[in-house]
Amino acid sequence: MNGCERFMTAIRGGQPDRVPIWELIVNRPVIEALYPDMFDGARSARYEQGSEGVFELLADFVETDDLDAITVFENSRVDREINGLTFVDEWGLTWRVNEQKVPYCVGHPIKTEADLDRWEPPDPDADYRLGDLEAAVERFRGERAIVFLGHDAFEFSHYLRGMENLFMDYALNPALAHRVAEKVIAFKLRVLERAAEAGADVLCGGDDYASNLGPMMSPAHFDEFIAPYLKRCCDVSHEHGLPFLKHTDGYLWPIMDSLLETGIDCLDPIEPVANMDIGDVKERVGHRVSLAGNVDCDHVLSRGTPEDVVEAVKETIAKASPGGGHILASSNSIHPGVRPENYRAMLEAAREFGRYPLDEGMVAEYKTKDYMARYR
Repeated sequence: MNGCERFMTAIRGGQPDRVPIWELIVNRPVIEALYPDMFDGARSARYEQGSEGVFELLADFVETDDLDAITVFENSRVDREINGLTFVDEWGLTWRVNEQKVPYCVGHPIKTEADLDRWEPPDPDADYRLGDLEAAVERFRGERAIVFLGHDAFEFSHYLRGMENLFMDYALNPALAHRVAEKVIAFKLRVLERAAEAGADVLCGGDDYASNLGPMMSPAHFDEFIAPYLKRCCDVSHEHGLPFLKHTDGYLWPIMDSLLETGIDCLDPIEPVANMDIGDVKERVGHRVSLAGNVDCDHVLSRGTPEDVVEAVKETIAKASPGGGHILASSNSIHPGVRPENYRAMLEAAREFGRYPLDEGMVAEYKTKDYMARYR
């Protein structure tokens, strides 16, 4: 099997030749530490200039490390620069870039209902919107799975209103919350539809719903303000014959049934630091959804040793991979704090211990272990 066949078999619940390997996001510091030659002068300049250079770097990295899938983002544009570290995008959102070159939303344009009356999302059919996806299809179609990362209504709603304001809307002004969501989802559904038609193999929703302690909203608010819009994303994916992969951090059990009822096909990343044991998830809902994850990136990949990583990989495979339906990844992303040697150890261990048929002795030994116990 090649990477695309391997990944697509697993995401549909089947058992490929070995457990596929993928990451939602790999940040530049880890890539640069592993492959400094990728950052020659010209390439680094293209990276700094924006999306095209970022995709080029990620594509070379995915190919060099022989990952089974690549994540591709929708392309957006800066509306205006405020200074070297702060900018406003085409949604009217203000972003500030931290020292790891990761942007965070710090300015929310919809402060009143009058603001919402005047505000409209950008054009989902802009000719540049799928530039990175088109490049990925040209380079990887049929060889590595192409995962297109979009959104449902939640993340951009809280970007537009601010998180506290949005949650107050849920309680005091639900009509406003739904108005914002409808404007967001109209854009997001059209982009997902275009991505499916342009050659994506998997559509993915990146909105996070929970912290390590539990969902950010009540189950009732999830059912009213989140699930219906997520279901519409899943429906678009399924109408085009594609699986829908849902990424959300945190402790999800209070909303798990509602989450699965939207029609998601794969759940990522199942954070062990949030008491989401992947063996427990596999046992309880593995018949309903495939799983991606969940080697801990908070402690093990960031502060552990390569030996710790190998133990975590073996346990993850033993718990989640028997019978298929599992994609190995970190518990969130390969963020700037991940030690490069630990990421390398994760890949090597996944390829050594993830080949089917799995070693029965390893599965029996590791499926009852809990490598996260010492971190709780």
